[in-house]
Amino acid sequence: MESSPARSSSLERRRTRTSLRILVADDERDTVDALSFILRDEGHVVHTVYSGKDVLPAVSLNRPDVVIVDIGLPGMSGYAIAQAIRNSFTDLRRPLLIAITGLWKETPDRLVADRVGFDHHLVKPCKPSEVLGLLAPLCRTDA
Repeated sequence: MESSPARSSSLERRRTRTSLRILVADDERDTVDALSFILRDEGHVVHTVYSGKDVLPAVSLNRPDVVIVDIGLPGMSGYAIAQAIRNSFTDLRRPLLIAITGLWKETPDRLVADRVGFDHHLVKPCKPSEVLGLLAPLCRTDA
């Protein structure tokens, strides 16, 4: 997915540290555990939730730099979560939103994900290098 100029300037303002605060939300515990392990191994601080209804309170409490969320979460869909986050934060503080999905992977699904506020859309099982590649621009390397 290409970045728009507005998203690029938002990215620049969010670039703050080499270690990111990341929220991983998925009802598949194996996905959460594997992704969390990889992210923590890279030095990031990771919080996890397993239900859609727990995502927004976790975002408010933890103020993550990145939210990785399954589109098909029970309790509140990833689409609704992305839209709520997009409407609740200024560009400066809005976390990078990454959708992960095993079901909603066709072009129309990607367009909906973009429209509701996701910055990126990955299909499960996603490669760790894909996720880390999306995070790399947020990490300041001159610190």
